[in-house]
Amino acid sequence: MFYRWPTATRLTVCLLALVCASCGKKYAAITLAGSTAFQPFAEKLAEEFMAQRSGVAITVQGGGSAVGIQSALSGVAQIGMADLVQLPPEAKELTSIVVARDGIAIIVNPANPIKDLSTVQVREIFEGKIGNWKDVGGTDKLITVVSREAGSGTRMSFEQLIGGIQLTRNAIIQDSSGTIRETVANDANAIGYLTHGVISQKVKPVTVDGVECTTAVIMASQYKLVRPVFFLTKGPATGAAKEFIDYVLSPEGQEIIKKNGLIPAQ
Repeated sequence: MFYRWPTATRLTVCLLALVCASCGKKYAAITLAGSTAFQPFAEKLAEEFMAQRSGVAITVQGGGSAVGIQSALSGVAQIGMADLVQLPPEAKELTSIVVARDGIAIIVNPANPIKDLSTVQVREIFEGKIGNWKDVGGTDKLITVVSREAGSGTRMSFEQLIGGIQLTRNAIIQDSSGTIRETVANDANAIGYLTHGVISQKVKPVTVDGVECTTAVIMASQYKLVRPVFFLTKGPATGAAKEFIDYVLSPEGQEIIKKNGLIPAQ
């Protein structure tokens, strides 16, 4: 003899079964860590990817390129992010792929009359050998140097591209392109550098050796302060991490990178 459950009870059991099935659904979790300059772009890409791929959760963390390399090596992050002209020896253990390119802009306060600096002048300003704006054609004001912290891919790339800078001890150290931008925006005598993708009207990019830092000029290979952005994985990427990397390299992902101010990988 079979007992027939009341209709309400049968509905409750069905709903519980659906809930349990949902609870048992597996979600793929991906963590990206590293470059703070690329972090906002990675967040945008992750947002678009997750909107199209159900069952994938992506967390994007900063910390700098050095953190990106170490996080990928240790397995803390499935994907490390590094924006360096040249990867350090320890990164040779990782699989690297260029996902974008980025120009490093030299910025001053909009009130500063300076429009162009030579590579030599930039180097000597950040080393402290030139300490007054009048020495490069500006007003008689002391220069405030603003730089990224040690371990920053932007700083390492900037110092390498400009030519082995020994940063002045008087430099104000900031932990992101955004904080450098705000510091320069609030100090009429400041100079800094940042990823060209976050330039705003709050600051004024100067030309370097007469060449401006714009997307068109960078893509034409005319501006020299340019570095690649790497995704780093411990061995070839697999599963959801590979799907995300493939998405970033797809025409859609590269267009998102371009629309948001950086340069496509190719």
